[in-house]
Amino acid sequence: MTSWEMLAVFLSVSYLLLAIKQNLWCWGAAFFSTLIYSILFFDASLLMDSVLNIFYLIMAVYGWYSWKYGNSEKIEKELGITSYSFFTNIKIIFILIIISLCLGYFMANYTRADFAYLDTFTTVFAVFATYMLTKKVLENWLYWVVIDAISIYIYIHKGFYLTAVLFLIYTLLAMIAYKQWKKEYLSFDN
Repeated sequence: MTSWEMLAVFLSVSYLLLAIKQNLWCWGAAFFSTLIYSILFFDASLLMDSVLNIFYLIMAVYGWYSWKYGNSEKIEKELGITSYSFFTNIKIIFILIIISLCLGYFMANYTRADFAYLDTFTTVFAVFATYMLTKKVLENWLYWVVIDAISIYIYIHKGFYLTAVLFLIYTLLAMIAYKQWKKEYLSFDN
């Protein structure tokens, strides 16, 4: 555990707490925490996690823009919570599993990556869940519950104990966030 990991954990928790409240500043905290994690994970041979965090850097900028301006013709309108259907989620999960298996095979056979399949699975799903979060899709939090729970196992085995605790907190907060966002979504739906 390093002071860099501690700073990344602090910024990551700040990001999630601000995201739950739909506060635009969550994306600034996300940007800096992912910059630190990109370097830490690369040094620990968690190559897909490192790539994922580079993606998060880009998505932090995109997420800020998306939340600030929405995706409507009116540039001033903020984005509201939406939801995917059950069948849409099933299709997404199936496609992401296929992509994970293909990339996991590549990582296991052609790189020095540790936990090639699990790391790839969490990365592929996290990429899509991040996109869902930037669009305020309610179900993103359910995806994060699974991703974060699997990540705990990986981080414990790689010696990132503080980060494993962070992901335990993430898992719990994702459950809370889902309930909070769902309540707000249903209140606007009526």
